[in-house]
This record gives sequence, structure tokens and C-alpha cells, in this order.
Amino acid sequence: MIDFQVLAQAALLGLVEGVTEFLPVSSTGHLILAGYFVDFPEPLGKIFDVVIQLGAILAIVVLYWGKLWRALVGLASSNAERRFALSVLIAFLPAAVIGAILHDFIKSVLFSPWIVAASLVVGGLVILLIEAMTLSPRHHEADRLPFGTSFGIGLCQCIAMIPGVSRSGATILGAMCLGVDRRAAAEFSFFLAIPTMLGATVLDLYKGHAALGAEEYQIIAVGFVVAFISAVAVVRAFVAFLQNHTFRVFGWYRILAGLAMMLVLWRLA
Repeated sequence: MIDFQVLAQAALLGLVEGVTEFLPVSSTGHLILAGYFVDFPEPLGKIFDVVIQLGAILAIVVLYWGKLWRALVGLASSNAERRFALSVLIAFLPAAVIGAILHDFIKSVLFSPWIVAASLVVGGLVILLIEAMTLSPRHHEADRLPFGTSFGIGLCQCIAMIPGVSRSGATILGAMCLGVDRRAAAEFSFFLAIPTMLGATVLDLYKGHAALGAEEYQIIAVGFVVAFISAVAVVRAFVAFLQNHTFRVFGWYRILAGLAMMLVLWRLA
């Protein structure tokens, strides 16, 4: 019999994941901090945090199904669709290689509430710095980025292997610095999330499946579903938000949240 409290925790963490995955605030960081305070069971916690991200990624598949289906069908006949798919693949490769090499180190060393709190503050300062710069976008379509730009975005994504950095924040802001406009940068980040999170999920399940039984998979399923539903709502709102707003509010949020978390951790030490 699964403990109802654990299911409630799984739903809460799923909500945290769905709300934060595509915002530049670090979903992994928020999950680590939330899991720390709700005392989510280990070793399920670290696997759970990665796998439920796939629920949020499913929201992108649903919301952008038309574009993704056209790209899939067009691989055999359309140069533009093949180029788009190759662009996403090029951006995905740096994280795939570095993530596979450093997976165990990241899980054992970097998954710390203190690292998350510090990363939130530093990331917030970086957002404010970039937003203070005068950027001149040259690329306005997420599916027409030069391969060099895609590779640069992929390198930026690698920074997000540090919990608290934010994968979406690193890729969106990195893309903006490389000349991509705000909306196209966000959409490319969404598409890039699909192979990235799928790869991370498969790797974590492969390495940790021995610790998972029927009850653990049911707990993961609860978080997965809640993450999917909440992510659908957030992505729609986020894309609309980008029409007339900058990321400054997220920068200030990260700084305040990180400093508050440091204070709490210091008090609990």
C-alpha cells in the first residue's frame, strides 16, 4: 500500500516541475530544494526528479504537435525540415556527450541545496546583466537557425548541468546573446528540451531501475501526470508573456529565492 503522504509529495513535486521547467528559474534546483524540505524518500528522489521532467516535455510535444509532425514527415522530402532536425541534433550533442561522462559526478557531488541556492543567485545576476545589454537579433525563426548558432546554444545548455542554473534560462539567454530573438530563442529551447530530457530520463532509468519497484513507478507516474498538466498551462502563458516583457522579473526572483534559501539552510545547519 503506497503511503498517501508520499503520493501527495509526488504531486507537489510534479507541480513544481511543471511550473518551473520552461521558466528561467531552474526546475531541477526547485525540485532539489522542495525534496529537501518535504523529505522525499531516497534513492527514488534523484531518479524521480529527472523522470518527471519528461512529463513536462510531453507538454511541448502536445502544444507543438503540428510543427513536430511536419518536421517528422518532412525528413524524407523537405530540406527545410531536415535542416531543422539537424539543427536540434547539433544543439543536443554537447550535453549528450558531457552528461554521459559526468553523470555520476553531477548526481553525487553537485546535487546539494547550497549549490542550488548559490546558482540561483548567480543566475539571477547573469539575467539582469544580459537584460541590461543592447542585443540586436538577427535570427527570428526557431527552425531556421545557422548550425553554428545551434551548436553555441548546445554549449550553453551544458552549463545547466549545475543544479540551479536552469536549462531553459541557459539556452534562451545564450541564444539571445548569439543573435536569436526572444520568442525564437524560447521555442528553440522547447524543442531542444525534447531529446535532452528524453536522454537524461533513459540514462537515469538505466542506471537506477534496480531500485525501482511497482510502487516507485506509481509514485513517479503521479508526478509525471501533474508535471504534464501544469506545464501545458505554463508554456502557453510564458510564450504570451514574452511578447511584451523581459526576463528581469525572473532575475530578481532568483536572487531573492537564493538568498532566502541560504538563510534557511544556515538556520537549519
